[in-house]
Amino acid sequence: MTVKLFYEDAYLKEATAKVEAVEVNGERIRVKLDRTIFYPEGGGQPSDRGVIYGEGFRIEVEHVEGKEEIWHEGVLKGREPKEGEEVNLELDWEWRYENMRQHTGQHILSAILKRMYGSDTTGFQIFPDYNKIEINFDGELTWKHVLAAELEANEVVWSDVEVNVEEHEELPEDLVNILRKRVPDVKSRIRIVGIEDVDITPCGGTHVKRTSEIGFIKVLNFYKKSKNIWRIEFACGYRALIYLDKLLEDYWGALEEMPNKNRPLVERVREFKADYENLEEEKTKLRRELWEWKARALLNDAEEIGGIKVVSHLESAPMKGAQAFAVYLVDKNPNTIALIVGDNYALFAKNEEIEGISMRELLRSVLSEVGGGGGGSDILAKGGGFKVSKEEVLEKAKEILREMLTS
Repeated sequence: MTVKLFYEDAYLKEATAKVEAVEVNGERIRVKLDRTIFYPEGGGQPSDRGVIYGEGFRIEVEHVEGKEEIWHEGVLKGREPKEGEEVNLELDWEWRYENMRQHTGQHILSAILKRMYGSDTTGFQIFPDYNKIEINFDGELTWKHVLAAELEANEVVWSDVEVNVEEHEELPEDLVNILRKRVPDVKSRIRIVGIEDVDITPCGGTHVKRTSEIGFIKVLNFYKKSKNIWRIEFACGYRALIYLDKLLEDYWGALEEMPNKNRPLVERVREFKADYENLEEEKTKLRRELWEWKARALLNDAEEIGGIKVVSHLESAPMKGAQAFAVYLVDKNPNTIALIVGDNYALFAKNEEIEGISMRELLRSVLSEVGGGGGGSDILAKGGGFKVSKEEVLEKAKEILREMLTS
């Protein structure tokens, strides 16, 4: 079993250990040590990073995992370390310390949400830039709820409260009754993290010694995940400042792009949205007018077969726009079938009142001659991936349709 030095002293940045096992795969290596300062991934907290080194080799540790036996994985530079060899361990301290701040901040925020709204934290995870918790909350969670909890949580941070960690073989009944969450099923000693009268909860992560080290807690976003589960995104300390800096840079940059640069940005966005919607309406109107003229021209040149007008057209527009036009054309003109072929696509559409012929069957027959694939319905079918030119596809479609209409 690996001795967990990070539980004895979460501020220990360097140490020595002995190699117990080695697994090598090219430049990748996994090493098991007799003791470690590297925290393994678990409980929502990511694993530590850093280096393990000795004479003639260096391991850039990228991931750590395990419970009783802890494995360190990363990139090997130099020779392979040997079993029984003593090695040096060195943490990426900035990464570890920021994770400690985030984790302790989460305890406080979760405890305040529990106290204020009776909301249990059902999930927690630390990401490189921010953290998220998931809570149960009946009704509609608002910024008013969230910011009230944030202010209470920061009062705890700024009060410089001591963070205590105790280990128990078996928890006293009076302690069990005041825990924020139930004790998980663990075989080893139970670690309880206490923040005075704010929070007492079982946790296997690493934490700062005093709440003032967190700096501050800032909620960044929240949204409903399911029926009564809400996700809250937040950050603490240095990561909160970096996140807010990027957010403000984006805010001011977006405002600078607006014709009217006056705050607030939301009003400028509403103005822009209104202008955009007006332009979309005008664009739609112009598109309809264009379709009318285009339809008239194509219908004038249409071939009539058995009382059915067959419009055949080589299209230069993308398939999405061509499909919208084809649907418009056959919808507005009874007894009309449209054969439209573009760059590696074909669209066959008919007016829904035409009976006895299926566009899906027409496409299937055409594909058997020109290759490719596709599908659709009796009213509209489309395909692509042809082995011949679009001109040949259109001619083949007209030929097969003529046979279907005259047989």
